[in-house]
Amino acid sequence: MKTLLGKKIGMTQIFAEDGTVIPVTVVEAGPVSVVQIKTVETDGYDAVQVGYEDQKPQRVNKPLTGHFAKAGVDVKKHLAEFKPEEGVSYEVGQVITVADFEEGMKLDVTGTSKGKGTQGNIKRHGHRRGPMTHGSKHKRLAGALAAGTYPSRVFKGNKAPGRMGRDTVTVQNVVLVKTLADRNLMMVKGDVPGKKGGLLKIRPAVKGQNK
Repeated sequence: MKTLLGKKIGMTQIFAEDGTVIPVTVVEAGPVSVVQIKTVETDGYDAVQVGYEDQKPQRVNKPLTGHFAKAGVDVKKHLAEFKPEEGVSYEVGQVITVADFEEGMKLDVTGTSKGKGTQGNIKRHGHRRGPMTHGSKHKRLAGALAAGTYPSRVFKGNKAPGRMGRDTVTVQNVVLVKTLADRNLMMVKGDVPGKKGGLLKIRPAVKGQNK
């Protein structure tokens, strides 16, 4: 399935023909260039490697510079791979754009969620707070982590305060509402993971989910 890389621009709203307001996320998607075709014989698996966003050559090391030069593609900032669909062939140097995606189709969008830093157990896991009156000193603290006598230790994986966010998140079956191919823009219904300017991976929804 063809995959695009893009940047999250922000959210806005558009109006349908019947006047319905549709909240959309605007994504600057592609174009991406095919840098390498991987096969089972040479690499152990089938994949298409694509590059996105031009990069200054001096900011790339020599192995990557040679990699792009071999493909005849300008140096790119981001590389990603996707599994090609059956019966569809790709060529090195081929360009994939927003025009390859049809309005109304469903997409799977992957991004990195916003980082929240270190957070307590209430915000991170949705735990309840303690009593706020009668001299309670247990307001937003974590509850008992384990019994004292037995097992007298804290089990691994216990929900506790810690780092929150900066996770890879995928939203599935997002509807592609509108495309502006001349500006490399696509508008998808609802929100997608990440902050403004964050890198997104966009691909058609997995077969069986595209209903």
